[in-house]
This record gives sequence, C-alpha cells and structure tokens, in this order.
Amino acid sequence: MSGKARERKKKKKDVGEDGGKPAKLRRKEYERELERLHVELVKLQQWVVHNGLKVCIVFEGRDGAGKGGTIKAITERVSSRVFRVVALPAPTEREKSQMYMQRYVRHFPSAGEIAIFDRSWYNRAGVERVMGFCTEEQSESFLRAVPFVEHAMVDSGIILLKYWLEVSPQEQQRRLESRIDDGRKVWKLSPMDLKSYDKWDEYTMARDRMFQETDTPYAPWFVARSEDKKRVRLNVISHLLSSVPYKKLPQKRVELGRRKIGRYEEVDYPFKYVPEVF
Repeated sequence: MSGKARERKKKKKDVGEDGGKPAKLRRKEYERELERLHVELVKLQQWVVHNGLKVCIVFEGRDGAGKGGTIKAITERVSSRVFRVVALPAPTEREKSQMYMQRYVRHFPSAGEIAIFDRSWYNRAGVERVMGFCTEEQSESFLRAVPFVEHAMVDSGIILLKYWLEVSPQEQQRRLESRIDDGRKVWKLSPMDLKSYDKWDEYTMARDRMFQETDTPYAPWFVARSEDKKRVRLNVISHLLSSVPYKKLPQKRVELGRRKIGRYEEVDYPFKYVPEVF
C-alpha cells in the first residue's frame, strides 16, 4: 500500500464514513492513551497532596451521557482518599428543611483533596426543576444565588471545574435501551430515568437557562461531546490535567530489599478456602 493510500485510510478511520463525526475510537488506541493519562493523574495526585491544593469537579448531563464511566476512568488508578467521589442520594426530610446548599458544602474539598461530584447542587437547575421537585421560583432563586457561592469557593482557593456531558437523543436512547436486557446495567434504569425519558426539550430548556446564569468567568462550564464514551473520557481527563497546574515530584526509585523467609514454621491450621470454581 502506498503512503498516500495509507494516509487516506487513516483519515477515513479518524473522520468516519460520513465525513462528519469521528469514527469510534479503537480499543487498543483508547487503552494506550488512557494508560498514559493515568500516569499523569498519579503525578497530579501527588502534586495536590504535596501542595495542599483543593480541587472540586462537577459532572452534569442527561441520563446516559456517560458521567459515571468518565468518573470511573478518572479514579480507577488513583487513591480514593485523595480523589473523593460524591454521589448524594435523594435528600432526607431533615435535609429538605435545610438551606439548599447546606448538604453539598460539607463535601467540598479540604487541602490535598479532589472532590468529584456525580451530579451536584445543579440538581435544582435540572432534574428538580424538570420533574417538579421544586418550584420555578426556587430554581430561579438558586440560579441567582449559586454564582456568589461559586465565587466564594474560588476565592477560598478551590479550583472549580464544571463539566456538562452532551449526548444526542439518538445515542441516549440507544444507551438506555441497552440497559434493559443487560443484567450488569439494569440497575442504572431508575424510575426517575423512565419518567424523564420523554422530557428532552424540558431538559434542554433547563440546561440553557442554567448556562445563562452560571457560566461565569471564574467558574465556566465546559461542554464535552459524549457520543463516543471512549473519546469523552480521554478528552475530559486531558482537559482536567491541563486545568490544574502540576509538576512531577522528585522521588527515589523504589527497590525491594531481600526478604528473610523461613525463620517461622507455619501452624498446620484448617483454613477454610474459597471454592475454586474457575
């Protein structure tokens, strides 16, 4: 195959058959890039702990947009004590009586922490507004107030990143349908997902209103296209790494010393072993 032919073939794979959106990312390429980014996330983790940084990452988007998978890709190779995932359940009766932001504030990061919100205080601008769990007045009041809260967060030294994962109605439908007969994913289909399925336009209006009021210079929204789950994970991690300045800390090479084994004679104990079914 000539050089020009190889180049045309590569472009076809990168762009896709329709000449528009990129083709699905190949697994080997995805895993290679993800491994490289995971190494950088470990460097970021060490830098955050060493310098006492406070990082808060918000993930929002429609059902099926890929928030959970993206968060898992970020956290699967780092410490859960540094990268904390906050996924709050529905508020209790006591929490409903509190100031709205109260239950979220206690999960904000302290020095040396990265708090990742899998849905956040923006529930009030999205699902609560669309599904009628709050009034229009309550939602509008929240939108007016939250920029001041986020300004205070940034002023206190918190690095705040807000991501909206954008998915098309066709891809959302395909993902939701794939959960129905998959025993690994059926738990993801909550009654709330089914009720909100036919409210695409309402969610779009709520998203646009949210952006109008809360896309600020000090706490902007970043939109990530998530038609391809692999691509959006790599893109978000890359953006995260570029948004938090960090350096590789010097560290000594770890060497395992020579172990002294055999000085203790094990007890002949009747251990209960797990059956080796596989």
